[in-house]
Amino acid sequence: MTAPRTPKIPYGGDYNPEQWPETVWDDDHRLFTRAGIDTLTVGVFTWSLTQPAPETYDFTVLDRILDRAAAEGRQVCLATGTAALPPWLAKRHPEVNRTDFEGRRHRYGQRHNFCPSSPAYREHATALASRLAQRYADHPALLAWHINNEYGGACYCELCAEAFREWLRDRHGTLDALNDAWWTTFWSHRYTDWDQIEPPNALTEHWRGPDHTAFQGITLDYFRFTTDALLGCFLAEKEVIRAHDQDTPVTTNFMGTFRPLDYHRWAPHLDFASWDNYPPLDAPPTRPALAHDLMRGLKDGAPFWLMEQTPSTTACRDVNPLRRPGELRLATFQAIAHGADAALYFQMRASRGACEKYHGAVIGHAGHDDTRVFREVTELGKELESLGDRTLGARTPARTALLFDWDSWWALEISDGPSRLVKYPEVVHAHYRAAREAGADVDVIPQTADLTPYDVVLAPALHMVKGDLATRLEEVAARGGTVLATFLSGRVDEHDRAFLTDVPGPLAPLMGIRVDEWDARPPEFTQPVPELPAEARLVFELVLPLGAEPVATYGTDFYAGTPAVTRNRFGDGEGWYVATALDQPGVDQVVRRILARHDLLGPYAGHPAVETATRVTPDGTPLLFLLNHAPEPARLTAHTTATDLLTGKRVEQGEPLVLDPLGVAILQ
Repeated sequence: MTAPRTPKIPYGGDYNPEQWPETVWDDDHRLFTRAGIDTLTVGVFTWSLTQPAPETYDFTVLDRILDRAAAEGRQVCLATGTAALPPWLAKRHPEVNRTDFEGRRHRYGQRHNFCPSSPAYREHATALASRLAQRYADHPALLAWHINNEYGGACYCELCAEAFREWLRDRHGTLDALNDAWWTTFWSHRYTDWDQIEPPNALTEHWRGPDHTAFQGITLDYFRFTTDALLGCFLAEKEVIRAHDQDTPVTTNFMGTFRPLDYHRWAPHLDFASWDNYPPLDAPPTRPALAHDLMRGLKDGAPFWLMEQTPSTTACRDVNPLRRPGELRLATFQAIAHGADAALYFQMRASRGACEKYHGAVIGHAGHDDTRVFREVTELGKELESLGDRTLGARTPARTALLFDWDSWWALEISDGPSRLVKYPEVVHAHYRAAREAGADVDVIPQTADLTPYDVVLAPALHMVKGDLATRLEEVAARGGTVLATFLSGRVDEHDRAFLTDVPGPLAPLMGIRVDEWDARPPEFTQPVPELPAEARLVFELVLPLGAEPVATYGTDFYAGTPAVTRNRFGDGEGWYVATALDQPGVDQVVRRILARHDLLGPYAGHPAVETATRVTPDGTPLLFLLNHAPEPARLTAHTTATDLLTGKRVEQGEPLVLDPLGVAILQ
C-alpha cells in the first residue's frame, strides 16, 4: 500500500480545534478556504479528551471536527492520539511512566512519556486505536491514519529489562553466542544466566553517559531493542486499525536523521513514509535535502509526505529565527523536488498556552488574514493548486547512492577512540553535500539496498560492515562503477567486534590499502593536504598502499608524504579511500572527480547556490527542479528547451535563464 491518491499535493497541516470554541472553527475554515488548505492532521494529542476515564470514551468533539472537515470539502489525516498519556492512566498504572538512564521512575508529565514495554500502555493505546478505526474507517473525510507522533526516547525500567532479555534470546539464541558477540571475557562480564543481564544505564555500565557505556555491544543492542520496542507499539496500533479498515494508508511522522531510532527497521511496516522538517539553525540547504532523500529511500524511492514544517518560526530552541520572505516557498518546493507528495505545516492556528504558544502558525492568535505569513501560505497554496497532480508519484532517477546506516552511526559514536569528536552525520553530510552541489541526484539508502542501479556509491564513515555488503560493493566497481569509503570505515562487524584483519576490514581488497595506525588530534590542529589543496583534521589514518595509487598526501608530521586519499583500480572501476576528515572544499574535489568520471556533474554545477533535483513522473516525463538558495538572482544558461510549470514560460536551450532570489523553477 502507498500514500493516498489525491488530485493535487495535499496542503494544510496540524489542526487542534479541540483547543478552541466552535465559533473559532468558523473563522478557521473561512481562512483555510482562502489559503487553499485542503488537508488537516487532527487528533494528535486528544487522548485525554476522547477517553476521559478508563471505561469512558467520548467522541463528540472528534465527530464534529471530522464532520466539519467533510462538510468543507477537506480531507483528514487522523491521528490515534497515543503519543501523550492521559493523567488518569499514569496515576492508575504508574509503570506506564518511563524510567530514565539515571534509574529514576518519572511521574506524570510532558509527552513521549510512556514505557514501550508496559502492558497497560499497550492495552489502552490499542483499545483507543481500535475504537477510532471502528468509528471513522468509512468517514468521507478520512485520507490517512497517523499513529502516535514523533516516536522517540528510551526507558530503563524492569519491564524493559525483561523485554530486553527476551529480545536478546531471540537475537542471539544462546548465552554462549551472546557472550561471544559482546566479548564478555573483557572485565569478567561472562553471563551464565539471562537474568544477570541489565540494561546499560547509569547504575550498570555507565562510563561517560548514555552514549558511552563501557560495553559497546550491550549499548548497541539496547539501541536496537529500543527501536524494536517502539516499533512494536506502532505495529500493535496498526494491527487493530487494519481489523476495521483494510484500505486507508497508515503512517507515523519521522524526524529525518534522528539518532535514537533506526528508521530502516521501521520502513517495511509503513504504508508511506512521512517526516517533520525542522532543520538545525544555520544549516545549509543540503541538510534538509539529505533528510528528504533519506525519507524517500526508506520506501525504495517512493514519494513521502512532508508532515510538518513551520510556516514562520519554531519555539523549542534557545534562539528561534524567523523565516525570511520567500524561504517558506523555497523550503516547500525543495521537499517536493526531493520526493514529497504532500506539504503540511505545524501548526494551523497558534496555541494560546503552553510551550508551543510562540511556535509559528498559519493563523496567529489574533486570527488575521493580512499577515505576511498568511499571505505567503495563501500564494503558495495557489501555486500548488495550479501545479495540480503533475509531480505526484514522480520518482528520482539517481545514479549516485549514499549509504546511511544507523548501526554505523551508533557504533562509531559509542566507541572509545580514536576521537569522540567525529560525528557520523557530519561526515555523511559533507559527502552528500559535495555530490548535491555538483548537481548529482542522490539516493540515500541502507546497507541492504540493491546497488545495481548505481554508478557511484558513497560510503562515508561506514564503521560497521554487515552481511555481503563488501562483495556487493566490489561488484559495483568490477562492472565499472566507483565506490568511495573514508576513515573509520570497515572497522567492526554487526556485533561491534573489530575485524581480525587489516583495516579497513572487508573493504580492504576493494580499496587496495592497509591501515596499521591512526593519529587523532584536537580540532584546532589541521593537517595540510597540498595536492587538493585542502585541510584535514580530527583523524589521520596512516595508509600503506597495496595496489592503490596516492591521490593526495599528508603535509606534516612523521607521516608527511604518505597517502591521505587513494584510488585503486578494481575490475573496470575504482575504489577511493579518504583516510582523514577533509574540509568541505577537499571533499568537494574528491567527489567531483568521481562524478566526472561517470558524467554525473550537473549542468549547473558551477552555481553552488542553485540546487537541482530531477523527478520522473509515472508517464515518464522528466521534471528538473531549480532552487536558488541565494538572496540574489541566479543567472544561468538553459541547458535544454523546456517550460516552467510554475510560470508557463518557455525557455530555449542556450538562452539566459534567471532565477529570482530564493526562486524556484520546475522545467518540463
